Amino acid sequence: MNSGVVEREADVSLQTCNTLRLPAKAAWLCRVKNIEELCEALDWADHRSLPTLILGGGSNVIVADDFPGLVIKVAFSGRCWSDVSAESATLELGAGENWHATVMYAVRAGYRGIENLALIPGTVGAAPIQNIGAYGVELSHTVVDVQVWDREAGDTRTLSADECEFGYRDSLFKRHPDRYVVLRVRLRLSRKTPLNLGYRDLQEFFEENADVGTLTPEDVARAVMQVRCRKLPDPDFLPNAGSFFKNPVVALGQYRTLKERFPELVAYESADSAKLAAGWLIDFCGWKGYRESHVGVHNRQALVLVHHGDGEGRELLSLAARIRDDVKGRFGVALEVEPRIFPVELRSEFGF
Repeated sequence: MNSGVVEREADVSLQTCNTLRLPAKAAWLCRVKNIEELCEALDWADHRSLPTLILGGGSNVIVADDFPGLVIKVAFSGRCWSDVSAESATLELGAGENWHATVMYAVRAGYRGIENLALIPGTVGAAPIQNIGAYGVELSHTVVDVQVWDREAGDTRTLSADECEFGYRDSLFKRHPDRYVVLRVRLRLSRKTPLNLGYRDLQEFFEENADVGTLTPEDVARAVMQVRCRKLPDPDFLPNAGSFFKNPVVALGQYRTLKERFPELVAYESADSAKLAAGWLIDFCGWKGYRESHVGVHNRQALVLVHHGDGEGRELLSLAARIRDDVKGRFGVALEVEPRIFPVELRSEFGF
């Protein structure tokens, strides 16, 4: 240690630091709780020419092999309300806060905007990187701004929602993973915004279970939790990283051609494009429930790849590559991996 502030551990297993529970080690690992500790950790790695990997809950990453540098676990805490009015308020959050706990904290206070994002694993800091989304809602719909440490500038910056360049499961931060470290996030939530119940699974749930006119945001969050639990495995019991592939977006012409060939194709059509359900494509190719030794595809949701134990990262990536190639060969549609892959060299090795 060079200043006595940040404690670093050497040769540390990362198996409990990622929800896929893949075996991998970090040459070094530390936990940081504030900007001073973060800067010290980054400086320590830079002076030794070591790569760095910023980790939150490890829920949307594939740590597929040993990491030869410094893994930094971001543990910035804190949440508070500001700019409170009769109709809305801003929720300020440290990057290390648990995301699902944050959703429940907000909905219990009566605020709307992120209730459809309940039960997504991980931390607040990872949420804008992936622009997390579920059941018709994306995080970007509520973001006011994101405070980051800009390693290139050597200073903190506060980026507006527009400056974050959010896209479908994408952001400025995801495209520049070695430059920005998310520190804090501010969300603008409402007491009046209509609840978003347009997603088919939610429509079906409430047709069976509730009077829509009396619903609260907490009701919606709990419905989302039940729907997710029906379809998605709990990573504490069956390790996974959630949706492994993005839903591919194609031009309307390509979609309509596919729809003629495959009438049951599931898609979400917009004015000039269509978002295909990647899970349906994978299921149609026969992969749902597939297992080979240590890895496989979940038997209720083909979009989720799972680790049954004692497997390795390359096994999982090899399976993912074969699924991708099968879908491409049958539909002419390219699937893109949603989680980030580390070490990054493995992306090119498996064509991701």
